[in-house]
Amino acid sequence: MVDHSKDPSARRAPRQGPSPIRKASPPPADPAFAPPDVDTVEAGGPDSGGERVAKALARAGVASRREVERLIVEGRVALNGVVLDTPAVKVAPGDKLTVDGKLVAAAEATRVWRYHKPVGLVTTHNDPRGRPTVFDHLPPGLPRVISVGRLDLNSEGLLLLTNDGELARALELPATGWLRQYRVRAYGRITQAELDTLKDGVTVEGVVYGPIQARLDKVQRKAGSPLESSANVWISVALTEGKNREVRRVLDSLGLKVNRLVRLAYGPFALATLPTGQVEEVGPRVIREQLAAFIAPENLPTGSQQPASIRVRATSARLAGPAAPLLVPTTPVEKKVYKAGWAKPKPKINPHAKPVSKAGAKPRRHANEAGGPATLLSPRAIRTAASAKPGAAKGLAKPGVRSSGKSTGRPPKGPSKGC
Repeated sequence: MVDHSKDPSARRAPRQGPSPIRKASPPPADPAFAPPDVDTVEAGGPDSGGERVAKALARAGVASRREVERLIVEGRVALNGVVLDTPAVKVAPGDKLTVDGKLVAAAEATRVWRYHKPVGLVTTHNDPRGRPTVFDHLPPGLPRVISVGRLDLNSEGLLLLTNDGELARALELPATGWLRQYRVRAYGRITQAELDTLKDGVTVEGVVYGPIQARLDKVQRKAGSPLESSANVWISVALTEGKNREVRRVLDSLGLKVNRLVRLAYGPFALATLPTGQVEEVGPRVIREQLAAFIAPENLPTGSQQPASIRVRATSARLAGPAAPLLVPTTPVEKKVYKAGWAKPKPKINPHAKPVSKAGAKPRRHANEAGGPATLLSPRAIRTAASAKPGAAKGLAKPGVRSSGKSTGRPPKGPSKGC
């Protein structure tokens, strides 16, 4: 055996294992396949930074993501002057997006609205059956908004609207843990013990529903009806999932027929006293406090001014088609300017101030003052005048007192009939 440490001229055994990989030299460049100019290439390739073009256009309020993909297939969307043929393109900051040749403005900050949905409206943008939708009856001044969750055709109450699709999707997930509270009126017979069985969840027709809190509030039974008969009952329901028609299906499994369903709250946002059909925007400060965990920092609104509410026409369940909404002007009304001298305010009069005498007029004295009008003086006024001016009280005597100063013990007599 050869000792390689002592014989440097001896050859070493070949190393076991794969041989090292050498990088192949690039082929010579072909002028026919030279890349285009950097200014004309799509600024957002599949591997570049930024967000996808469908998301960017949906965030800007142009259309939904599905509609944006249809616009791209039709060749109506361009990025930096290049018509796109695939939605697998990302938009970087500073890129210019156009739809039908019109420049798309940058996305605005996240906004949220509270809307009191009436009965008879479908929560969708396009209904294949032609029924009136929630978005057909919103004021024209609102941007394109998305609903957070849905309410059935015959359901009413609080519906959150936002211009941020990512926020809407995040708030709909059960992982958020937001409690949805409802007020339900149903017909049938039920006890609190039966409603308590929903706390552990229930399975209805193969669909598993999570824990539901239900409380029996009131039973409306006709006078004289037996206690075992069916009646309208009011139930308070709270859950965190909000699956399709969850409340109606769960209560139906207990033998109750829901005939009215009102959503009272969605997480920290409550319906409160918002009238039916009215839209009220949530202030930016509330959005930062309650929704900062679900919104990108660059999309958070600034400021603290509370926007004005907008009232729209309430619809009924028998509405045949979309009606023109009524928009209340939110701009302050200017006050009417009057001419000088009109409607002068009356001067304030001090009731305790002394009367001001006119120029040249003698000061008016009180009836009880010395030198005042000749009226009957009270004994106190007579004593005051006598002590101040002894000569002014001459001829005046106190009632029941003689000129000598001795008391007579009886009241003075009145004037004689002969005088």
